[in-house]
Amino acid sequence: MQSASGGWGNGLLGVIIFSGSLPATRVAVGGFSALFLTSARAVIAALIGLAVLFLLRQARPQRGDLASLAIVSIGVVVGFPLLTALALQHITSAHSIVFIGLLPLSTAIFAVLRGGERPQPLFWLFACLGSATVAGFALSGAGSTSLTGDLLMVAAIVLCGLGYAEGAALSRRLGGWQVISWALLLALPLMVPLAILTWPPSWSGVSVPAWIGLAYVSIFSMFVGFIFWYRGLAIGGIARVGQLQQLQPFFGLTLASLLLHEPVAWSMIVATMLVVACVFFARRYA
Repeated sequence: MQSASGGWGNGLLGVIIFSGSLPATRVAVGGFSALFLTSARAVIAALIGLAVLFLLRQARPQRGDLASLAIVSIGVVVGFPLLTALALQHITSAHSIVFIGLLPLSTAIFAVLRGGERPQPLFWLFACLGSATVAGFALSGAGSTSLTGDLLMVAAIVLCGLGYAEGAALSRRLGGWQVISWALLLALPLMVPLAILTWPPSWSGVSVPAWIGLAYVSIFSMFVGFIFWYRGLAIGGIARVGQLQQLQPFFGLTLASLLLHEPVAWSMIVATMLVVACVFFARRYA
């Protein structure tokens, strides 16, 4: 019981932290290019991870762990941040947030493929219903007219689900913050040259909100959030705790409305409520 409750508690904290990622990215791309933002956030987070690993004298991962760490890097260090940054150049953060409703299904699929989990058939029914609700919202054109932005978000969700499931499975042995730290360090040789090549020609035009957005996605979205999220998935079940991501649109839409003053259509709210209802039943049969 303690493991289950601990998994849900850690997972919820991770979701709350991640809820600010897309609004913060939306602000940050107003001052930085998508490539620089992706590489800079990874470099900053990697330096934090390196410092923590050194201070706590953590042992290096085994050679057999490198393939899994590479998958985590591709999914959550490079793929999701880059694709969402590109998408947010075409759509609002409020619209992009609803796509997070697809993450639990993506994570659950990879939990089966990479984590060896076997949810009950009714779990898949409600997980698919929730994802169908999100897909229907996107195809309706509500809140966005950019097919490019929508496709980029779908690709980002697929890679993120893979990175979540792979990292959670590895966290059972290495620990959550250790996994994200090593994954960030693995990507560092690529991210540093990319940051240099995409270095802004001038800093004078970068607004304070853009700097704040960069700081948030670097420290919280790229590092702190994963400490709780991977721990929650590892001890509570990847497919099961992964359903908490269905709550992220609620938190994210609220932030987009309050901080960015973006319009939140009734269709977004209705779609999110339907998705959360599906999550309630999916959780029951996970």
